[in-house]
Amino acid sequence: MSRPTDDVKNWMNMFRWIVKLIRDEFDVDEAILVRTAVLETDCGLMVEQVEAVLGIIGESFHLSFPAGTLDEVLKLEELCMLAAWMKGLYKQPEFISGNFEARCRGANPGCS
Repeated sequence: MSRPTDDVKNWMNMFRWIVKLIRDEFDVDEAILVRTAVLETDCGLMVEQVEAVLGIIGESFHLSFPAGTLDEVLKLEELCMLAAWMKGLYKQPEFISGNFEARCRGANPGCS
């Protein structure tokens, strides 16, 4: 399920990549996929679908999302910022807890 990632050079590219993924895989109207959209309620994704999104992002960017990711990430922007940080493309997001940060760093050497 890996997708090409060559064009992803910063967090904004990551955001666009994730929007296209959700649009294409789950037929979500792109107009709904704004930064503040809550993945489950605003985007209409079920937990299993959000987990599938994490899986595709992980496989495509060689990232490991630790257990509890869905407790830390609710919005599309948060998912983007987390993935970009784990890939080394963005600063550490302020919204994640210390325990979760440590688990991310342990699983992803790219965290800066």
